[in-house]
Amino acid sequence: MAATMIRMTNHRVARRPLAAALCLTVLLAVPAVAHAAEPLERSAERTAERTARAIEPITFELPEPTGRKNLGTTELHLVDPARDDLSAPGGKRELMISVWYPARTGAREPIAKYMPAKTAAFTDAPWAEAFEQPIGTFDYANTLTHSRVGATVQYGRFPVVLFSPGYPYSRFQNTALVEDLASHGYVVVTMDHTHESPVEFPGERFVPGVTREPDAAAYQRAIATRVADARFVLSQLERLAAGQNPDVDGRRLPEGLGGALDLRKTGIFGFSAGGFTGAETMLADGRFAAGADLDGMLQYNLEEGPLGEVAKRGLDRPFLLFGSDTNQRTDPDKDFYDRSWPAFWEAQRGWKLDLQLPGSEHQAFSDNQVIFPQAMRAVYGDEPAGPMLIERIVGRVDPGRSVFAQRTYLAAFFDQTLKNRPRSLLRSESPRFPEVRFAR
Repeated sequence: MAATMIRMTNHRVARRPLAAALCLTVLLAVPAVAHAAEPLERSAERTAERTARAIEPITFELPEPTGRKNLGTTELHLVDPARDDLSAPGGKRELMISVWYPARTGAREPIAKYMPAKTAAFTDAPWAEAFEQPIGTFDYANTLTHSRVGATVQYGRFPVVLFSPGYPYSRFQNTALVEDLASHGYVVVTMDHTHESPVEFPGERFVPGVTREPDAAAYQRAIATRVADARFVLSQLERLAAGQNPDVDGRRLPEGLGGALDLRKTGIFGFSAGGFTGAETMLADGRFAAGADLDGMLQYNLEEGPLGEVAKRGLDRPFLLFGSDTNQRTDPDKDFYDRSWPAFWEAQRGWKLDLQLPGSEHQAFSDNQVIFPQAMRAVYGDEPAGPMLIERIVGRVDPGRSVFAQRTYLAAFFDQTLKNRPRSLLRSESPRFPEVRFAR
């Protein structure tokens, strides 16, 4: 069996057997050339083909949030009257967002599922094909989060942080980080980017995501669309905070949601293309006070560029870079050099920090850091193919420590920049986190 492996890397589409087809889980999100090791891939392919076995449908366990807040979540259906989309029922651009927030204790509403059914099926399909398993084997639709649907919002006002996913990921595929940040006293708003992310609208209307790799010009258009999405979403949150309901279907929102939004303290972060989106959004819109990029290059093609405007001009507000080993960003004489981060570092006028997670691959900054090892254990058990493929996709870093480090540094960054609570963790390398290196 062969499957299409698509990577947002060197702009090529390759066909490989099973093990390399696992990079469908990386679908277009990798920011640079993957470090292909052909002997390893061939060995992994042979081992995988020999050891793959039929399995029962599996759900995944997301790590418990580390903060003290109980969690609630809700979704909103938004329509931007300023932008046309002839494929939409009303002819205007539609978006779905989820809001994750601190909830009052004692909530009894149902626990939110990881993904709605059609988004889950779209996400599961390439996994099932790659492993020669039935559709639904990787059961995102019945995987549980740690948030209750529509729970009453906790009293108080909380900083607001927008999240943009990797290209072309769903807004749900960084839930482990999003829930944790909300548990520390933030309202986190995750966005789907319609016609790129797979999106399920009310009434089970589904718009699939892209399955082809963009060239640099198409990627540049995608980032511009994402920036417009983020700015529009923030404007709708301003309406919500003013007592209006921006949901176009008029659905009832959780009690206290609008009053909980402290939009004087607004940040943005994202994974891969979402990190690029956050940086460019901050350049375009001064309402965002701080941002973070989780392993997203700030240019439109690794070899050819061009650099994003934010990499050339920098920002006058705080920004965090947190990267993997997928690209190297310090030595222009070595392979896989991403010049966009050094360019941004030189241009950045606001507070800045560049962190690295040695031993990690790009997908370590998505929920695949949590999900992929569980999937490999289910498929291969104790066979050697499992660890080999885990290392190939998310790296050698311990999954639990990787997630804990990302959660801790991200919360510390927003605590310092949005809550005005200085964090010593951000001043120098910490013995508490030997897996995190200060790159500059």
